[in-house]
Amino acid sequence: MSAGIPFAAQDLRRLAEISGILIAHGFGDLVRQLGADKLVGGIRKVTHREPASPDHGLAPEERLRLALEELGPTFVKLGQILSTRADLLPSAYIAELGRLRDKVRTLDWEDLIVEVEAELGISLIDAFDALDTTPLAAGSIAQVHRARLKTGEEVVLKIRRPGIVPVIEADLRLIGRLASLAEAEGLGRFRPIEIATEFSRSLRSELDLANECRNAERVATSFADTPYIRIPAVYWQWSCENMNVQDHVTGVPGSDLAAVRAAGLDLTVLARRGADAVLKMIFADRFYHADPHPGNVFYGPGNGISFIDFGMVGQLTRQRRDEVVDLLFGVVEKRADKVAEILLSWARTDDGDPVRLTAEVERFIDRVHGVPLGQLHLSRMISDLVAVMREHRLALPYDLTMLIKAFISLEGMGRELDPDFDMVSAAQPFLEDLVWQRSGPGTLLRRAREGVSDGFGLMTELPRDLRKLLDVAQTGRLKLHIELDQGERYLKRFDRLMARLTMGVVIAALIIGSSIVMAASGNELSIGVSVFALLGFFGAVTGGIWLLWAIWRDR
Repeated sequence: MSAGIPFAAQDLRRLAEISGILIAHGFGDLVRQLGADKLVGGIRKVTHREPASPDHGLAPEERLRLALEELGPTFVKLGQILSTRADLLPSAYIAELGRLRDKVRTLDWEDLIVEVEAELGISLIDAFDALDTTPLAAGSIAQVHRARLKTGEEVVLKIRRPGIVPVIEADLRLIGRLASLAEAEGLGRFRPIEIATEFSRSLRSELDLANECRNAERVATSFADTPYIRIPAVYWQWSCENMNVQDHVTGVPGSDLAAVRAAGLDLTVLARRGADAVLKMIFADRFYHADPHPGNVFYGPGNGISFIDFGMVGQLTRQRRDEVVDLLFGVVEKRADKVAEILLSWARTDDGDPVRLTAEVERFIDRVHGVPLGQLHLSRMISDLVAVMREHRLALPYDLTMLIKAFISLEGMGRELDPDFDMVSAAQPFLEDLVWQRSGPGTLLRRAREGVSDGFGLMTELPRDLRKLLDVAQTGRLKLHIELDQGERYLKRFDRLMARLTMGVVIAALIIGSSIVMAASGNELSIGVSVFALLGFFGAVTGGIWLLWAIWRDR
């Protein structure tokens, strides 16, 4: 790392802190392997704590979780993302990282409002009719307080923790450099740079609290005609990067099932409505709440559901959404070849073995089809399929890990409300509707019309494009550029091979030539001929030594 991955001076202090925490939790070998100990001046200088012993009673995955929690919000959120990566990590790590929670202390009101009051140029106490300085909730990025506008609306203020941006930015730079190192060390199949880039983008978006408001309004527009789904209204005059202000949601927290039952709400209806809402976001809108856990949901009168906290959202392209649909239908229709083809396309690698993967997928499908529909867990089915990818050293794209996280949270919440909740049945209408949209007469007619239009445009523009090509060729400006993937590296290797082959031929010629001279001249050689023969043998020995050394150096 120290040789090829430069570090900014301001990041070295944070690197020393991270290294010290990892060493204290028994990951000193990892710190040494990455070269971090050399960068920050040695193991003894980065920590004053006693390093953990591998046999001190905790499993490696437990020590990793504790280390990530101590490292702070950036690494907690990274661990939460990795807890969905069954394609990369063993099940023990997945289960342990799933327990990651932000452990943060609340800030005093005077310390919390420094940055937001500087950005807005006002005193928050004076701006609201009433304001509770006691936190309603606290997270790693922001702290929440209740307030009342001068116009009477009850609202919540979500205020970003001051000074958190430089710390997170330093962490993201370090994660980016570690990803580059992992890529250089031959771990490209895990897509470390892609994971680091997408994680950085997601976390930076979450740091801008105004983004959460834009996400909430986009979802609210989609459910404008659904009265039992409520998204808090945003008050833009008070919202900025450091703070957002939204309606205070009343109702029963989704995490308090006893209170939900006491309120007389229908848990079965709530499970179905909540699943329908999130599945609509995923399959119809392709823009969804990526963290629909009970803490982000409130239940109200008439079995209404309120979603809050749109800081983490996922977005699917139309193509990716269709691939997910094809994958699920491939499992239902026992099309192992189709499922394997989609998995390989997601992995974007030529190293996979399609035949072996298809056989493994076929065994997986046989297991799934042997389970009664009511006992089939969609999230578990997807996780098992992703585990098949891990066994075949195939990695998922980042956007699909967000989707899997949403599926797992959604199905878990649905089964807490209703033990008989069937995620597969809930998703089936959306999947069938999408298949019909893609294969219905209207879609086929539209595609045919677009094909005819594109073909007609190509025919009409072809003469003009040919004339342009001929004009370029006649003026001598036509250039043909062919780029072969990794061609330069292979040409260099071929050049070294030919050089060594040539050297071998020269050495053989020197040995044979010198031997012929000595044999033809008998025992009595003139001084000139003797020198010539000796030089030939000396050159052959020298060249042979060089050739052997070159081959050994390149292993």
